[in-house]
Amino acid sequence: MNLGEKILGLLLEPHFRYKGMPVSFFGLPAFGSYKRQSIRNSLYELKQKKYILTGEDKAIITSAGRKYLERKLNFIKEFPSCFPKDAPKNLIVMYDIPQSKRAEREWFRWHLRKFGYKMIQKSIWVGPSPLPREFISYLEHIHLEKCIKVLKLAKPYKTDSFALS
Repeated sequence: MNLGEKILGLLLEPHFRYKGMPVSFFGLPAFGSYKRQSIRNSLYELKQKKYILTGEDKAIITSAGRKYLERKLNFIKEFPSCFPKDAPKNLIVMYDIPQSKRAEREWFRWHLRKFGYKMIQKSIWVGPSPLPREFISYLEHIHLEKCIKVLKLAKPYKTDSFALS
């Protein structure tokens, strides 16, 4: 979750507030170790996108900000790994997910790791097959199916050694 999404989340469910900003029990800003300029930049970006309104020493989340945050929170779906740790790596997954879908790309990589896949290159992974059917249908639901290619290997890939034969 990036800083802008964290700010929206805090505005959506505030715990304690001081002059419109979320604070901890001790009155300290609830943004952790972020630099002040990073917070200002994120607030400016959220205002530009009309996700928040500011004024009179307070900030409130707009309906557009609520919709954006709900979409982000509903997007984060987890799938259990159905592969044993020593499953043969016989499937290559290649993808080209655009920069505009950066969060989806990170979510996809996280699941590949969870399924026991190993990275060969940034967008080429090898692991056990087949990918879970529910996972594939969810990829279609979030419109990533056209960005991903899957190739079945004739013999398992050995991740611990390099051989051209």
